[in-house]
Amino acid sequence: MATDHTDAAPRAGVLRQVVLSSRPLSWINTAYPFAAAYVLTTGRVDALFVVGTLFFLIPYNLLMYGVNDVFDYESDLRNPRKGGVEGALLDPRVHRAVIGWGVGLSAVFVVAMLVLGGTGEPWSWVVLAISLFAVLAYSVPGLRFKERPFLDSATSSTHFVSPAVYALTVAGATFTPQLLAILVAFFLWGMASHAFGAVQDVVPDREGGIASIATWFGAARTVRLAVVFWALGGLLMLATEWPGPLASLLVLPYIVSAAPFWSVTDAGSAAANRGWRHFLAINFVVGFLVTMLLIWWSFIRG
Repeated sequence: MATDHTDAAPRAGVLRQVVLSSRPLSWINTAYPFAAAYVLTTGRVDALFVVGTLFFLIPYNLLMYGVNDVFDYESDLRNPRKGGVEGALLDPRVHRAVIGWGVGLSAVFVVAMLVLGGTGEPWSWVVLAISLFAVLAYSVPGLRFKERPFLDSATSSTHFVSPAVYALTVAGATFTPQLLAILVAFFLWGMASHAFGAVQDVVPDREGGIASIATWFGAARTVRLAVVFWALGGLLMLATEWPGPLASLLVLPYIVSAAPFWSVTDAGSAAANRGWRHFLAINFVVGFLVTMLLIWWSFIRG
């Protein structure tokens, strides 16, 4: 029995690090766009909805963040934020397990989604391929889009918008100007969020020789760029069907959380972590309000 307990402890430790590397706090950020877009387009909860939601909830995040944690290990050692909900600091002994679980689980779910989605909407295959490419290209050596300023924010935004686009394409949605406005606004929100998140890491990134949108533009200008992106996203929502324009107000909490760092210096950029922690909390409140707006819209449409 002692041997069983001895073996179980390391396994539990590995599993804990695998789960931690998937950023459980962020699971909802990729599963929700898929689930909401699919249900609102099809009006049903079916096998593809369940499989797709589960995929974008856990395996997708494990693949995205796990790969990032493995290949960013050396630079993460220098970053005081790593080692908790804002990013795992993985033991090198579990790197292979994290990648193995991420790739293996994702492969199973992707095959199931392709089978359940059928061949009637071939564009959905293209969107899913782009989504998976963006997940890997952000971190893997040879591509490392995360080290290509501006492309890093665009790629990060793709991580969150592509699940919604996949749901829309596989469900056969019509891409009207208003729907495109929503998707572009969502994309701008994603770029703003990534850019603002990068500000707090300016010093450790530069010390580690890592480029980012924030190391390129500087802390203050990156904060201002994020505010502009959020504001543009809000303005785009004014062009949508009622009650969509009310969503334009939802960018205000993000702008308010970033505003105190409008003139933050590169040397003092770590202080932006306060705003980033506010951002994480704001996401849950805004997500709830978006859900209420979607329910309202579905009743009006119905």
